[in-house]
Amino acid sequence: MAPSAPSITSNMSARAITPRPSSYRHKSEKRGMTYNIMLVGQSGLGRRTFLNTLCEREVIPATEAPNPDTANVADPMRFDTYEVNLEEDGTRISLSVIDAAGFGDGLDNTSCFKQLQDYIEAQFDEVLVEESRIKRNRKYRDHRLHVLIYFIPPTGHSLRELDIELIRRLGEYVNIIPVIGRADSLTVDELQTFKHSVMRDIDYYKLPVYNFCWDESDTEALKDNREVMDFIPFSVVTCDEVLGNDYDLVRVRRYPWGTIEIDDDSQCDFVLLRYILLNSHIADLINYTEDVLYENYRTKKLEVGGFGEGEGDDEDGEGDDDEPSTSARKQE
Repeated sequence: MAPSAPSITSNMSARAITPRPSSYRHKSEKRGMTYNIMLVGQSGLGRRTFLNTLCEREVIPATEAPNPDTANVADPMRFDTYEVNLEEDGTRISLSVIDAAGFGDGLDNTSCFKQLQDYIEAQFDEVLVEESRIKRNRKYRDHRLHVLIYFIPPTGHSLRELDIELIRRLGEYVNIIPVIGRADSLTVDELQTFKHSVMRDIDYYKLPVYNFCWDESDTEALKDNREVMDFIPFSVVTCDEVLGNDYDLVRVRRYPWGTIEIDDDSQCDFVLLRYILLNSHIADLINYTEDVLYENYRTKKLEVGGFGEGEGDDEDGEGDDDEPSTSARKQE
């Protein structure tokens, strides 16, 4: 297994990727954190290897090559959920990763946007129902999405209409962090040019990606978060092999011409992104989901009449302890 200690990005201060004191995180160190991530992107952009590299273990095994006779037929989008227990700097994390398999693979992808929005809203509605009970279910698990990792294909040009529409429609419901999948297919200069093009489109269309500087009252972290914003969209290269021995392990992606070390911050942003997701900014992502995104949704929902008839009136609050059936859940 590859070493989990992150390397500090050369052009950032050490403090930029140092976890800040957080009451949420402090309280969660003993009882553990519930944390939900969604992966969205077209097939072939490395979502499977991203999850395996993120968790430093094989969560999703390699799939067989598709049948060439049916390879031209796009499967409908589905939600596959993987549960992983992690520990980062003494904090236990109960990680739930939802993979939106099949997104953007068809000729007409308009239904995918509604499916994603309905899924995210359904998790908000579950919490709203639970809050309305007279006696709440003590075993209830919060499934609200804390971050959506959106994989942008490395076209080298700019955002596509598909990318723009997804961020525009879902940005008010979930923290969207855009990444460039398979960034190793671009040269260093091409990658920097592409990053600038993506950010130019985000600014021009006013797309609501996650703003790391949302808490301006935290002046100590504001400068660091501005530096983190400079890396958006994060360039991602994921691991398919570990080289070395027990004392010197290197995670790499092998090619006929050589290898790329994914833990080398001069070659990609994966180490920084992983540290942000699972360490330094995990509390910020959770707090923004609960205090801003959910509260905005809750206010709008109640203003227009709240629940339909029969919802939220289970007074005993015991409910059914089974997990929601919105996706196929797999325990790792």
